[in-house]
Amino acid sequence: MIYIWTYGCTFNTSDSQTMRHFLHDELTDDLERADIVIFNTCGVKGQTEHRVLRDIAGVMGTKKVIVAGCLPLINEGAIPSGVDAVIGPDQIPQIRDIVARVRAGGRVRDTSPSNAEPVLLPREGEPPVGIVPISLGCKGSCTYCATRFARGRLRSYAPEDILRTVSHLIEGGYREIELTSQDTGCYGADIGTSLHLLLSSLAALPGDFRIRVGMMNPNHVLDDLDDLVSCFENEKLYSFVHLPVQAGSDRVLRDMNRHYTSAEFLDIVDAFRTRIPDLYLATDIIVGFPGESEAEFAESCDLIRACRPDKVNVTRYSARPGTPAAGMKQFPDRIKKDRSRILTKLVHQLSWDINQAYVGREVRALVTQEGKKGRRIGRLDNYKPIVVDGPLGSFVTCRVVKATSTYLVGASPTRDEQHHREHDEGA
Repeated sequence: MIYIWTYGCTFNTSDSQTMRHFLHDELTDDLERADIVIFNTCGVKGQTEHRVLRDIAGVMGTKKVIVAGCLPLINEGAIPSGVDAVIGPDQIPQIRDIVARVRAGGRVRDTSPSNAEPVLLPREGEPPVGIVPISLGCKGSCTYCATRFARGRLRSYAPEDILRTVSHLIEGGYREIELTSQDTGCYGADIGTSLHLLLSSLAALPGDFRIRVGMMNPNHVLDDLDDLVSCFENEKLYSFVHLPVQAGSDRVLRDMNRHYTSAEFLDIVDAFRTRIPDLYLATDIIVGFPGESEAEFAESCDLIRACRPDKVNVTRYSARPGTPAAGMKQFPDRIKKDRSRILTKLVHQLSWDINQAYVGREVRALVTQEGKKGRRIGRLDNYKPIVVDGPLGSFVTCRVVKATSTYLVGASPTRDEQHHREHDEGA
C-alpha cells in the first residue's frame, strides 16, 4: 500500500490529487499500513525543508521512500542518499511506473524538466472542493525564491482545457473551484490571453458554485486592474484576493526584485475595496530579509495597519540555495524571531477587530469541509471561514454569534427569523 505525504501549497495538493488518481487502487490513509511512502515535498522555506527531512528520516529503513515535489530541484543534496526514488514535478505522469520500479527493488533518479506543452492531468478528490491548476511556473525572478528552480518558466494551460476540467467538476458535484498556480496573475501571458478572460469564461458556466482565485503578484494585477476588479464583482467569484506584498519598504522590495512599490500595492487594494466593500484581503510579509533595517521593518508594520488585511502570512526569511539573496549578509535568527512576534501580534489584533464586525450579521456560507465536534466549516461569499451546520456542498444561512482572529462561528436563525426572512424574500 502507498501513503502520500503532502507539504506546502495548494499546487502541491493538486499534484498529490493527480498521483492519487493514478494510484487509487494502491492507496492507504494509514501510514502504518503503507510499504511505500511518497513525500510530495516543498522547499520554499528552510523550516519546511527541515520538517520534510525529519519526516523522511522517521520512515527510512522500515518503508520504501519516494521523494517528489519541489525539494529535489531546490536542494537535492539535502535528501538522504538512501531513499528509493527522487523525482520532480514533471515526473508525476509516470508515477505508476516509478512505483512499480521501486517495488521491484529499483532506484529512480529523474528530475529532468519536461519541454512538452502542459496538459491538465486527471485528479482524484471528493466534492465539494476541487483544485484546478491554471499554469506552471511564473514570470518572476525574486531574489529570495527557489520555487522557480522547481517549476520553471511560465507555461499556461489552454483555456479550453481549464473550462472542460471545471465543467466536469461542477457536473460531478463540486461547488468550490480553487484555481491555483505559482502566480495566477500572469496566467496566459505566454499564450496570448489573460486571467480576466479566463475568469469571465468560468463565471459564465452554468451552476451554483464558487471560484477561489489563488495568489496574484501585485505587478501583474496592475497590468489588468480594472478588468480583474470587474471579474471579482461576479457573485460566482469569492470576494477574496491574495496579494503578497512581502515588504513595506520600497528599498527592500527593489532588493527582492518585486517590480512594484508599496504605494502601488495600496492602490490595488483601494481599487478592489471601492467596488467590493466586503473584500477578504490576504497578503504575505517576509521579515528579516537581508539588509532590512528597523525603520524598514516598521514600514512593513505601517503598511499592514494601512491596508488592514483579513489574513497575513508572516514568514521569517530563510536563505534558499542558489538564490541571489542567499549571498547577502544574513540576520541572526533572534532578530527574525523578534520581528515575526511583533508583526504576528499586530496581525492578530487587526484580524480580531475586523472579525468582530461580523458578529450579529446574517450571512450565507458554502459548507466545504468537516469541522470539529460534529460541526462543519463553511465559506462566506468573501471566503471568510465560519463554523456552521449543514450538509457538505450546501449553501446555508446563519447568524454570526462569535468571532476569533481567524474564524467566525455561526448559528442557524431562529424559526421566527427564518419566517421573516422568507416573507421579505417573497414580498
